[in-house]
Amino acid sequence: MQDYKKIDYAKNKDVVLRYVPGHFITPNSHVNYYMDLSDMKARQREARATGEEIAEMYLASDVIDTILCLNGMEVVGSYLANKLTKAGIISANSHKTMYITAPEYNPGGQMMFRENIVHMVRGKKVLVLIDAATTGGTLKSALGTLKYYGGSVVGIAAIYSIATAIDGIEIRALYSLKDLSDYASYTAEDCPMCKAGTPVDAICNGFGYSTL
Repeated sequence: MQDYKKIDYAKNKDVVLRYVPGHFITPNSHVNYYMDLSDMKARQREARATGEEIAEMYLASDVIDTILCLNGMEVVGSYLANKLTKAGIISANSHKTMYITAPEYNPGGQMMFRENIVHMVRGKKVLVLIDAATTGGTLKSALGTLKYYGGSVVGIAAIYSIATAIDGIEIRALYSLKDLSDYASYTAEDCPMCKAGTPVDAICNGFGYSTL
């Protein structure tokens, strides 16, 4: 992989979007940029800054009981919950604190919650937190899973998102197409890079990438 480019978040120097152009395959599409959000999700200072900046977008919320973290966003989710709690965002949970949890995946690739986790979702007002929302495949799966288990989605938060809403639910993101305007996502059948014979640089998912 070549050297990363970066986009600093105007309001906080510790929030940095790192990306590299190329030909990448994700679980749902082919894309022309790989966004490396690893440090934002795992480095303490960056994760804290990211969580706190996302929290700024939800300070007018009424109730958030649970933050559902997708693609390894639990550390960011914890800082997000801490900032919201300090700002006075309430939880209807009896212990007056928010749950921070993540789904499990069954052998068929479907999201699920085991019996000891279901109480964190059923009847709860859930904020969904994801690293990058591009095709919407992961989010659609999460929304369907939450509906099945009886959770009520009050919002979707992301570090980067192409869309501004999915299934009528607003997506609030730190970065968008305004920051990376030529980001493109294609189906495997319609990928112009494949048609042009451009080699694939790496296979990517929420955990990172594997070069070919």
